[in-house]
Amino acid sequence: MHTDAYDAIRCDSLARIEGRRLDPETDLGEVRAEVEHAVDDYQRRAHLGEEIPLGEPKEMAERVLRSINDLGPLTELVARRDVEEIFIEGARVSYLDTSGRVRGLAVPTSEGENRQILDRLLAVTDRQLNVKQPIVQARVLQGTARLTAAIPPIADRLSATLRRYTVRNVTLDDLVSRSSLTRQAAGFLWAVMQIRSRVAVSGEPGAGKTTMLAALLAAAPPAHCVRCCEEIREIAVPVTHGAYYEVRPGSLDGTGEISVRDLVKFVLAMRPDRIVVGEVRGGEAFELTRAVNAGCGFLCTIHANSAPGALNAMVNAALMAGENVTERVVRKVFSESLDLVVHIDRDDVPREGSGIRREVAEVTAVAPALSEAFTCEPIFTRAGLGRPLEWTGALPPGLEDRVDRALPAGMRLRRVVEQSAVAV
Repeated sequence: MHTDAYDAIRCDSLARIEGRRLDPETDLGEVRAEVEHAVDDYQRRAHLGEEIPLGEPKEMAERVLRSINDLGPLTELVARRDVEEIFIEGARVSYLDTSGRVRGLAVPTSEGENRQILDRLLAVTDRQLNVKQPIVQARVLQGTARLTAAIPPIADRLSATLRRYTVRNVTLDDLVSRSSLTRQAAGFLWAVMQIRSRVAVSGEPGAGKTTMLAALLAAAPPAHCVRCCEEIREIAVPVTHGAYYEVRPGSLDGTGEISVRDLVKFVLAMRPDRIVVGEVRGGEAFELTRAVNAGCGFLCTIHANSAPGALNAMVNAALMAGENVTERVVRKVFSESLDLVVHIDRDDVPREGSGIRREVAEVTAVAPALSEAFTCEPIFTRAGLGRPLEWTGALPPGLEDRVDRALPAGMRLRRVVEQSAVAV
C-alpha cells in the first residue's frame, strides 16, 4: 500500500477523532467510523484524479485503526514470542528474533507514527520523552518489556529499542538444559548461593547476564532477605523475604531523582542478607563496598570481556562515586570480599538453525590479593564456545569452609561438585 496514502488517511482520521474528542479505548465504534469516513473521503478524491486509488480500502482502514488504537505496525511484532528486541531508527523498524538474526519490518512506517507509538507506550508510566527529557528508559507493556529511547538533540532522529524480558522463572536447571552450564557447575553455584556470598556476573551486552543472575537468585534460600535495586526492573524472581526497587528520574525542574546508588544506600538500612544490583555502572559499586563491611552478600552484573576484566570494571565503577578513597583501597576491599565472577560469552554470528549460543565461559574465584593486582583462581573453564565447561579440581579453602558450614548435615561442597547429586 502507498505510504503517502496511509499517512494522509491516518492524519485525517486523527484530526477527526481529536475534533470530536473521542477516546480510542472507550469509543472504539465511533473511532472506527471516523477512520472509515477518512478512507471513503480519500477514495472519492482518488476517483476525481487527485489521489492514487486504494486497492484494498478495508485493509487500509484496519491498518489505520491499529495505528490509532493499538501499536500500529508494531502490534504483530510485540505479540510474537520469537521476537527478542525491536529497533526503531527514524522511520525504519527492524527486529531481532530468537534465531539471532536481525530482520527488517516489511510494513512501511513513518518517524511520526513511530514516535506516537512510543508516546502511547510511555503514557501509562511515570516517564516522558520530550525536549527537556530527550532520553528515557521505562518498563512498558505491563512490565514485560524495557523501552530505551532518545530524540533530537541527543540523537539525530528518533532512536529506540524495545526489549522483551525473557528471564522470568529461570533456574540453574534451565541453564543446564540449554548447555550454558554443566550440572557440576550448576551444583557448585547452587551451593555457593546458600551463603551470603558475593558474586558478580560479567559479559558483553546480550550475553545472558541478567538470565544468569535470575537463576542464581532463584537458588538462594527463601529465608534470605533479598533487596533488589535496578534502573529499570527486569528481574522477576519471586522473593519470599525482601523486595524490588526501581530508580526514579528527576522531575522537569531537576529534583526528585533517585539513583541506583541511592537505592543501595537505602536498602543497607533494611538488614538485607543479599543486595542485588541489576547492573553496576557507577557509584553504586562503592556502596557495595559498604555492604561488604556490613556483612551483606551481593549479586550483580557488570559489562566486561573476561572475569579479571570484570574485577577491574568494578573498581573503576566504585571510583566514579568520587569519594575520598584510593584505587588501592577499593581494590583491596573487593579482592577480600568478592567470592566469584561468573563470566558469560556469546556467539558473534548466530548458528544456522540454532540461534545465538550463550554459555558460561569461566567461573573464577577471587582470592585475597598477593599484590596490587587481583588474584584469580579458575574453578570452571571452557576452552571456547561449544567446548566442555570443565572443573579445574580447585575449590577456594575459605569459600569451601563457609559453604560447608551452611549446607545440610552430611553435605559438602566438594561432594556436591564431584557427584553432582544436588537438585538445582
